[in-house]
Amino acid sequence: MSYYFAIIGHHDNPLFEAEFGTSKSGGDGASRFPPQTRYMNQFIVHAALDIVCETQWVNSAMYLKAIDTHPPTSSHVSCFLTPNNIRFMLLVQPHLGNPRASSAVGGRSGYRGEVYNPTAPATEEAIRGFFNEVFGDWIKATMNPFYGRDDRITSPVFRGRVMTAAKKFL
Repeated sequence: MSYYFAIIGHHDNPLFEAEFGTSKSGGDGASRFPPQTRYMNQFIVHAALDIVCETQWVNSAMYLKAIDTHPPTSSHVSCFLTPNNIRFMLLVQPHLGNPRASSAVGGRSGYRGEVYNPTAPATEEAIRGFFNEVFGDWIKATMNPFYGRDDRITSPVFRGRVMTAAKKFL
């Protein structure tokens, strides 16, 4: 699996971006986005913001689960909303063509001929755990008195904590 994680601010501007791969099921943690689709990650995530805007007023939950799909790459976008309307967006792209590397998030259910299922309970729980841990780290980073509203997060400590959460849950 390859993941693209973005924190989107109040004005639909990216506050933080990271790419990583799965560390479970023998993964090395490196993203495997094909070069011809890597540039599409921001576009796919920002296109899903329209669905987030529609869903956030109907659903009172902070975790909106898999809200959008991008069929050409079999990608799924999950979203987590903070109380002050910052959006955590996670693009998940299963490895196509390599059944050994294509397992559900966290390696909790193997490939064995089945297609990646973004609505599987194990998948949703792993993504929810990742979002909750990053949310705690995000609160700590933004409580810094020198952090301005909608400023990019450039802290290497925050990036390291996001990568640690990714290794732990995804």
